[in-house]
Amino acid sequence: MNAMPEPIPFKAQWPDADLRLLRLDVPLPPPLPLAEVLSPRAAEWVAATAEGAGAPPDYVLAALLSVTGATMGNARWVSPWKGWAEPPNIWTMCIGNPSAGKSPAIDAVLAPLRRAERPLRQEAEAEMVAWEKRVKLAKLAQEIWDKKARAALDKGNPPPPVPKEADDGTAPHIPRLIVNDGTVERLGVIAQAQPKGFLQMRDELAGWLLAMEARNGGSDRAFWLEAYGGRAFTVERMGRAPLTVNRLTIGALGGIQPDRLSELLTKTSDDGLLARFLPIWPGRVPVKQPERFASDEVADAAMARLTAMQMPLSDDGEPRPWFVGFDDAARDMMNEWRQTCGEWETGTEGLLLSFIGKLPGMAARLALVLATIGHAFDGEMDPAQRQITPAEFGRACHFLESYILPMARRAYGVASVPKEERSARRLASLLREMGWQRFTAREIRRMERRGLASMGEINPALSALEEADLIRAIAEPAGPSGGRPQRLFIVNPAVHEVQS
Repeated sequence: MNAMPEPIPFKAQWPDADLRLLRLDVPLPPPLPLAEVLSPRAAEWVAATAEGAGAPPDYVLAALLSVTGATMGNARWVSPWKGWAEPPNIWTMCIGNPSAGKSPAIDAVLAPLRRAERPLRQEAEAEMVAWEKRVKLAKLAQEIWDKKARAALDKGNPPPPVPKEADDGTAPHIPRLIVNDGTVERLGVIAQAQPKGFLQMRDELAGWLLAMEARNGGSDRAFWLEAYGGRAFTVERMGRAPLTVNRLTIGALGGIQPDRLSELLTKTSDDGLLARFLPIWPGRVPVKQPERFASDEVADAAMARLTAMQMPLSDDGEPRPWFVGFDDAARDMMNEWRQTCGEWETGTEGLLLSFIGKLPGMAARLALVLATIGHAFDGEMDPAQRQITPAEFGRACHFLESYILPMARRAYGVASVPKEERSARRLASLLREMGWQRFTAREIRRMERRGLASMGEINPALSALEEADLIRAIAEPAGPSGGRPQRLFIVNPAVHEVQS
């Protein structure tokens, strides 16, 4: 009897696949229009600072925008027209690998701010020493009064009045122009004592933003959403009375690596917080010995002008912003800009849509910040003494359109494409990660990945990969017990071979 022939293994024949969903095509960075955006001395300072730090000028400008907005803080707000006002917060995210020059650029901008902070802190620390002495004296005075009061009460007499020496007064506040870390409760205390605002600097933004997802039931995230908008916010405190900040205005600046940004884009909630950052991801600069360095005197003079900006008092004596208006021509430009942004929104989805939706307010903020940089570096008129003109607003719009919007498309990558394509790319990434040669739709759902957690998200992704010939559905007979057959797919080997 002849032996049975060996079964011929099945080998799928695949047509040329569309590999677009496997590659993360990153657009090139746009050129930085430095001289077109900044006043002359400020532009020169940014360029020289970048050369001295061996970093792209993009990072220096990003830090300067955040520092200017945060240091000005609630002293100046911009108001295109009645009923619309924006704080000058410009949150920036410096994107790049560890050797890209992010930290040297940011540190170079923070250095003059730290020098400006030092005498303010020293003065407050001297007041703190004097206050601590008053505390000791007040404690002694209180103890003496307690004894006298008890003795009087024992004799049936009223206690003596509390001496004024028993009141130690309010502890002085140590100014903080830069905060590197802190709980929401601690930041709320600083914001209440320092109504003008301050800057939070984070070396690594990803960990901070991801931690908001789980911390305090999401209340940290709500805090920061309000801190961007300068709105009133009440901070709940453990074991103490709640604390209300009338205008919560905190700047944000930090760095992030591209891979960490990709992780952030897939794991955080789409509540618009990430879209509030200006993403700055320039190319690398050649390594060379610097031939020029920025002037500390110019930077210190600029920071002195920024820190000298004070909040005026309202009729009830409370500090408030000075609202800088638009002139008529700038208002007309704003209406045109809003229409342009609306046109950009058409056909756009995801994070990029959220980002574009914030560009009208961002343009108003940026116009004020650019005018203030001109005041700080070039001695131009304080914006509080005039209105925003088409010159400042035009520069802001040009910067956002020619540089920031292309940079957002570069930075957001997959998050800026339509929802179905994002799901397909996520599924392709999952197939590569798991090394699957075949899989079922049920296996995908069990992974509970963001964007692939329901069949409503999975089915369009499967269809897109099938249409691209990256996967193929095959018939799978029902099991011995009958029932509905599984949806089984095989994977094109190209999925695991193509480099992303």
